[in-house]
Amino acid sequence: MPSSNLDAQNASGLSANETKSLKARSAEPHEETIIQAIKELYSCKPSEKTYAIYAPDAVFHDPVGIAEGIEAIRAQFNGLVKIFPRADVTQFRVLENPPSVPKSTILIDQDVAYFRNPDTGAPTKTVNSLLTLQTNGAYKVTRHTEEWDHKRETSSDDGFVGMLNEQRKKFTAALTGKFVSQEPPANPNK
Repeated sequence: MPSSNLDAQNASGLSANETKSLKARSAEPHEETIIQAIKELYSCKPSEKTYAIYAPDAVFHDPVGIAEGIEAIRAQFNGLVKIFPRADVTQFRVLENPPSVPKSTILIDQDVAYFRNPDTGAPTKTVNSLLTLQTNGAYKVTRHTEEWDHKRETSSDDGFVGMLNEQRKKFTAALTGKFVSQEPPANPNK
């Protein structure tokens, strides 16, 4: 559940207004593989190699779930394809890191249009989000945080309600992992 406090620091350590005002930049050569994989994930077109960007113990945190480990992350994105057989990334900007954000962190501002019926012209929902991708020395993603409208996600640090929300997210991710295959869709929407 996103915070209603627009001054709250999101995963980048900045406020929503600050990350929305960052300028776009070109990707560094070592970031290209990660960026391509992220586009595949959010376009509901994951392949086996898409998931190679993650460290084995990576964490994916979004407003719906907290997936811990590569298997749980695979289940989240493979499951997304089952709900939305089509998704179009309509805006994708790699953002400049201010001095307070480590160079090993990739910030992305994106808009994704999700379609329950891939044959319709109008999306079911369009989501703007900030992706904060923390990487290690081997250029593997160790933490992938998605925050809708750049707003900070509540956590157990926010008291009882935040703790309940965090536990719900972990339960949701674990439940998804029980029912969704580790194999990417055979024929991702192309």
